[in-house]
Amino acid sequence: MSLRIKQDHRRFRQIVRGRIKQNLKKYISKGEMIGKKGRDKISIPVPQIDLPHFVYDHRDSGGVGQGEGEVGDELAPGNIKPGDGKEAGSDAGEHTLDVDITFEELAGMLGEMLELPKIEPKGTERISAQRYRYTGIHRSGPESLRHFKRTFKQALRRTLSMGQYDPKNPIIIPTREDRRYRTFNIRNEPETNAVIIYMMDVSGSMGDEQKEIVRIESFWIDTWLRSQYKGIETRYIIHDATAKEVDGETFFHTRESGGTMISSAYKLCAEILDAEYPVSQWNIYPFHFSDGDNWSADDTRVCMDILKNHLVPISNVFCYGQVESPYGSGQFIKDLRSQFGEDDNVLTSEIPNKDGIYKSIKDFLGAGK
Repeated sequence: MSLRIKQDHRRFRQIVRGRIKQNLKKYISKGEMIGKKGRDKISIPVPQIDLPHFVYDHRDSGGVGQGEGEVGDELAPGNIKPGDGKEAGSDAGEHTLDVDITFEELAGMLGEMLELPKIEPKGTERISAQRYRYTGIHRSGPESLRHFKRTFKQALRRTLSMGQYDPKNPIIIPTREDRRYRTFNIRNEPETNAVIIYMMDVSGSMGDEQKEIVRIESFWIDTWLRSQYKGIETRYIIHDATAKEVDGETFFHTRESGGTMISSAYKLCAEILDAEYPVSQWNIYPFHFSDGDNWSADDTRVCMDILKNHLVPISNVFCYGQVESPYGSGQFIKDLRSQFGEDDNVLTSEIPNKDGIYKSIKDFLGAGK
């Protein structure tokens, strides 16, 4: 029975996974489910899945209206009056089921859907982390590592060999000699690490809709990159005419009214990387989102200089996403493409609306860097 339940559950998970994959493109452009994420899992609404349920045999249960009473008696009399409640409709209701899946599963579906290649970490050095590997069984050790199953088997083997086992009273009491303990080795294993630095223009021309697009896209970028690296850190920089580092909550909900100097964000990004993330030990992913406005052509030249001489050489890729805004000029992406058009380490993407998030993720992550 237990095996059958496991098989049914596995089959149900396969059905759910297939349904999620069918609707993944729609989920990518929606932000509601991001609010349902936990530490290791996220809830996704899956429509039109019939759950297994019991159906009772109707042959001995009578029919509608069976029981005490006479023909014509009012059923369940109460205070309901004609016209109370909502008007009846002719369409079937929409039934959804919130299904929890792990971020690892979600990243796998995203990779399959967008055909994303596995990322090859750059650099020759890696940060080493200590890993405990259980390698065998020993007769002595700390009680915290006692192997219950091995201990019980040894006690049972001893009891049988001594003729002390009683099938009518099958009590097995391990002695000190029966106890078995796990043994382990400590190994220093290389661990690839990555840092993501999100930069966003929060000047007056970037409205709530534009910031929502950035919030949704950064969630999917995080989901994929976290599936590729064991150790990952995320930093956030907002800028208008000046730049500052903030936490994630502030990043997505701040709006200023000043002008825009993109170079201020690039300078701060470079300072953070120089101070805390040696290029030999970290895979570096700067992402910048803006509506394409910049204060002046002079500041744009400063940006290109910082990118060319500092940020691009130390990054796996530098990604710029331009979110369409009715107030933005859209010029900056043209300047980037003119300067770095042949450079595979500078990736640009235009995001006209939420439906454009799907293609933009492919633009940024499809290179496998």
